Amino acid sequence: MDAGASQEEEIKRAKIDNGQQFLERLVPMMFDMIQDITCNRDSKVVNFLHPDEMQKRINFSIADGPCSNDKILASLKDVIKYSVKTGHPHFYNQLYGGFNAHGLGGALLTEALNGSQYTYEVAPVFTMMEKSVLGDMLKLIGFNDGDAMFTPGGSMANMYAINLARYQKFPVIKETGLFGLPKMCLFTSEKGHYSISKGAGFLGLGMDNVKKVKTDAQGRMIPADLEKQILECKAEGYEPFMVNCTAGSTVIGAYDPVEAIADITERHGLWLHVDGAWGGAVLLSDNLKYKVKGIHRADSMTWNPHKLMMAPQQCACFFTKHKDILADGHSANAKYLFQQDKFYDPSYDSGDKSIQCGRKVDVLKLWTLWKSTGKLQMAKNIESMFNCATYLSKLCAKTEGFRMVPGLENPECTNVCFWYIPPSMRGQEETPEWWARLAKIPMEIKKRMSQQGTMMCGYQPDGDRVNFWRMVITNHDNTEQDMDFVVKEIARLGNDL
Repeated sequence: MDAGASQEEEIKRAKIDNGQQFLERLVPMMFDMIQDITCNRDSKVVNFLHPDEMQKRINFSIADGPCSNDKILASLKDVIKYSVKTGHPHFYNQLYGGFNAHGLGGALLTEALNGSQYTYEVAPVFTMMEKSVLGDMLKLIGFNDGDAMFTPGGSMANMYAINLARYQKFPVIKETGLFGLPKMCLFTSEKGHYSISKGAGFLGLGMDNVKKVKTDAQGRMIPADLEKQILECKAEGYEPFMVNCTAGSTVIGAYDPVEAIADITERHGLWLHVDGAWGGAVLLSDNLKYKVKGIHRADSMTWNPHKLMMAPQQCACFFTKHKDILADGHSANAKYLFQQDKFYDPSYDSGDKSIQCGRKVDVLKLWTLWKSTGKLQMAKNIESMFNCATYLSKLCAKTEGFRMVPGLENPECTNVCFWYIPPSMRGQEETPEWWARLAKIPMEIKKRMSQQGTMMCGYQPDGDRVNFWRMVITNHDNTEQDMDFVVKEIARLGNDL
């Protein structure tokens, strides 16, 4: 071997050694963080810094030359320190959270293998794994002969539903576009997710053509108002094509009555989509699946395992009972990827069903989590979170200074909605001014909560109801003692307001 080749080998080996040393030092840092948040409830959920302070603390710029492992690891230590610990038992801020070691293991291996989920050729194991996992979920929904795929988030899955519902109504749209088609509209609950309106805007339908259906005191779509609006839209010259039914609304956790809505969509020939991104996991439990009774009658469904199933972010799925519509509605038959004369069965090449080309492998982290947990224990985990929500709602109802939002005293999902009224405001006439003052209480408590890092919990207004706490339970490890902590901590932080 000549000297030049030997030198190249040494450089290559040094590069490999440098990378290995980096990982060997990074992984223990990660495990220390995991140990802290999973075994020590007194650890901080967040070490909050304002943006200008964060900019000073971490050097985000990229230099012309390489940075040493020591400097990168020092920065990554700060990344861990100042990031929100979503796996912490006191993280209740969003519709995801918790920590599962097997799910993390699947996510880490996914990144190491760095695959793309479009053909069996480049993802043989993951193609089969996806088919198996999604097949099990299709059966739970009742779409036994349907089709499914992972999507980059629930919002994108909802957009798939809008696009396919429109395609089924007017197949010509795939080739000729919107030109010459009638003015279309779709319907969703006034409490439904904003992605429906965003999807309509993105797909050229226009946000104004998303008709918002009234809801009852529990936030559920009123079927009579849905049918009334469908008839009105037809009379106005619209072509209705889809109804979005919510299974677990974002704020309230409401489940729209699927069975009654299906009666209406079948009567009018409309596509029925169930947005179960948040609450769809009730299908895993024989004791909870009544909440989506009739879902087998829907045409499609969104379901995010990174929510109540606690898979690592992101892990979202789209399902449809129509076996071929994903391929028919989206395929472009790129000859460099989806050749039909391959040496294996090309029907396993699933990529053309997607509007993406490269598609991240999302199935492995769900498979490792679900495989390690088992179906029966996963059902118990889901039920445990619902039980925690019930416990917290009852605790708020009987604790001085706490008041459940009217109509939401009995949570349908794991969303618990309540006000905290500090001592200085109790026993007073509840005038508009009083309510305006109460609206500012969560803002100040949230500020203190974040600055002290003890807990993270969201708040928001809803209609004419001023800011209230929206607790969401997404961690399988949460207990009734954690719910006790929530009440005590909010009272502690707001007692002097």
